[in-house]
Amino acid sequence: QVQLVESGGGLVQPGGSLRLSCAASGFRFSSYGMSWYRQAPGKERELVATVTSTGSSVNYAESMKGRFTISRDNLKNSVYLQMNSLKPEDTAVYYCNADCAHYSCFGRNYWGQGTQVTVSS
Repeated sequence: QVQLVESGGGLVQPGGSLRLSCAASGFRFSSYGMSWYRQAPGKERELVATVTSTGSSVNYAESMKGRFTISRDNLKNSVYLQMNSLKPEDTAVYYCNADCAHYSCFGRNYWGQGTQVTVSS
């Protein structure tokens, strides 16, 4: 059973910080690039950050650069998103995504259920 379970969301004041976690199970975690996406009410889902399967490279959407940090721990089958200097426009449901980066599993893609982040005073 493949599972991606996000946690760490909640209500935070503008300028505050949150650390999201995504616990993966049911697949070979180290073969998958991991990403965080988000979707705000009335808006399309957008990519927040990506880390390669080996952790050798990370990428961020422009609005997240300098504020968010993605990381992974392949021994714990987990990926994290450290969010600092949060703004009201960061309010969204944040989703964990796994995308195969190895020949043994190309084409496989999994999603978590999402965790709500609300930035408000």
